[in-house]
Amino acid sequence: MELFKSGEDYLERILILRAKIGVVRSIDIVNDMHFSKPSVSIAMKKLKESDFISISQEGFITLTEKGEEVASKIYERHVLLTEWLLSLGVDEKTAREDACKIEHDLSSQTFDAIKKYLKK
Repeated sequence: MELFKSGEDYLERILILRAKIGVVRSIDIVNDMHFSKPSVSIAMKKLKESDFISISQEGFITLTEKGEEVASKIYERHVLLTEWLLSLGVDEKTAREDACKIEHDLSSQTFDAIKKYLKK
């Protein structure tokens, strides 16, 4: 399955919420992302069917190895791009929003080049 921007956003959000609260349920995603319960439910079903997440009997969502890989990659991009935009003088709100837009469309080659440049 090709994972789209929204799927990547959900996986990243699960990773972030897990770090904040430990265990993640659909309602946590609903509350954090301000999406409707049906939208989140449909997204979780698709992510589960594509083996990006597993959902326990109790409703706890866990990233699979495949999901963890995608979430970590997107989160790394988000953090690095946000920090880069902040260093350029972009205000925090705009930097976070723009990093979120850029993180999905940037090629691995370009991201690696930016990362290498920023480490200098």
